Amino acid sequence: MAQHAPFSGVLSPVLTPFDRNLNPDTDRFVDFCKRLLAEGCNGLAVFGTTSESNSLGVDEKQALLEALVAGGVDPAALMPGTGLSALTETVRLTKAAVHAGCGGVLLLPPFYYKAINDEGLFTYTSEVIQRVGDSRLKIYLYHIPPVAVVGWSLPLIERLMKTYPETIVGLKDSSGDWNNTKAVLDAFPGFGVFCGSEIFLLDTLRNGGAGSITATANINARAIRHLYDHWQDSNADALQAGVTAFRKALQQKPAIPAMKALLAHAEGQESWRAVRPPLQALNAEEGRQLAEALKPFGLAAAAE
Repeated sequence: MAQHAPFSGVLSPVLTPFDRNLNPDTDRFVDFCKRLLAEGCNGLAVFGTTSESNSLGVDEKQALLEALVAGGVDPAALMPGTGLSALTETVRLTKAAVHAGCGGVLLLPPFYYKAINDEGLFTYTSEVIQRVGDSRLKIYLYHIPPVAVVGWSLPLIERLMKTYPETIVGLKDSSGDWNNTKAVLDAFPGFGVFCGSEIFLLDTLRNGGAGSITATANINARAIRHLYDHWQDSNADALQAGVTAFRKALQQKPAIPAMKALLAHAEGQESWRAVRPPLQALNAEEGRQLAEALKPFGLAAAAE
């Protein structure tokens, strides 16, 4: 059975394009994934938060995953999000990812029930691992308590790593709290820790982290990858300041509709603006204004 090298670098949680009936536009999705890899992404975290993952059904995700592999995307470069509230659906999607040859999966904790303790999360994760039953499974824990409320504590991460050392291999920290990211990095040297925002990329790398899984790689992949490649150079702080400024400028609007509006503006394809309810699309004028605000950061070059 093939074993893949651990992920590192810049990964994009890929935006999901929809057609006029709000069905996933499979051909455009495959083409966009290929373009992101060509622009410098080291991998693709498809079905992440930015992908509107929790607005997609399991059947839709499996079909998109199959289309990516059939379309020539190397499955070793894929880290699909497979964590769902229903244990059986998590297992089903995780099995599909492993069987497709994906390099790993990004596991969101079950997020509906609140006040869940570490024992419950440990049991859930153990069930997923045992039911998948495949030594190729590599899990990156997805920590995003601002959205999920439920998160992965340091004691729980340690217990999972000790119990499943070949399976629990990393974490994406989207807490927005650098102190938490650093605590994970300090506690578990060599663990594949990714920051969830490129604002923390340089600090993550300087503290032994693996890279960043960041939404804005959908539209700013080249600049973020350039920072990753040159983080030890003398101008690294200036490179970090540039990608941070871009991120903050983008945050004028909700991230998913904003990036889709920017792609629609850059490519002249209005269908890119489509989001699934309850999200709401930005209109063409809002997209134009945002594109103007981002021009000083070279957005046009990044989106071509």
